[in-house]
Amino acid sequence: VRVRAEKSEVYPDCNSACAEVFRFRRVQGNHPDTLAHMRDSRLPSVAVQNIFCIGRNYAAHIAELGNRPAGQPVVFTKPTSAIHHPDQPIRLPAHSSEVHFETELVLLIGKGGRHISRQEALSHICAVTVGLDLTARDVQNHAKQNGLPWDTGKGFDGAACLSPFVAFDAAPPLSTFTFSLQINGELRQNGQVSNMLYPVDELIAYISTVFTLQPGDLIYTGTPEGVGPLKPGDHLQLALNGQVLSKFDVA
Repeated sequence: VRVRAEKSEVYPDCNSACAEVFRFRRVQGNHPDTLAHMRDSRLPSVAVQNIFCIGRNYAAHIAELGNRPAGQPVVFTKPTSAIHHPDQPIRLPAHSSEVHFETELVLLIGKGGRHISRQEALSHICAVTVGLDLTARDVQNHAKQNGLPWDTGKGFDGAACLSPFVAFDAAPPLSTFTFSLQINGELRQNGQVSNMLYPVDELIAYISTVFTLQPGDLIYTGTPEGVGPLKPGDHLQLALNGQVLSKFDVA
């Protein structure tokens, strides 16, 4: 794991937290796919700890899938083996015939904690990006209809696609952020963080009442409407605030 030990004058909490924690986690042979890579050189690449995902956080997406609002954030997890970076093609899993894309704002936690207040929540974020929560929809629907867990529909290898992260210092506010997905040159999803049913500060506060957040944790914050299936040959382009951060090809 690459660690930059010196503190940043701009992001002291993030860099000091990452350096302190990951100094003790340097293991030879750590797989590069389990790192959160940085586009912003002020931050080091860090090892991902936990991947938390939020479901049903945009009203139009809830409606398009025929679901109901849950009354509180819906939280599920993915294994770190699901992380996928754009330097390798997306390979659709053999156990599904209907893999959907779900484009999301992704947070990287730089300072951990438990029972984090909403007022302090944003200070625990050190970087943000846009990612894909790939979903084996047929597998997930079958599991839900039978009252079974749907980990195999959400946590398969490559199901957590990540763009490089950029540093976050709350200026401009996250509520002004937008993110988008183009497939084969066509705009397919266009998300506005201001449309979240549960804002980012509330998500962090809520998750931290159940789980102790750690530096290196990721939070996928939910997808807007427009989800749909991927097919071999698709070319994907992910953007944050109008800036292209990554491209993925489907094998």
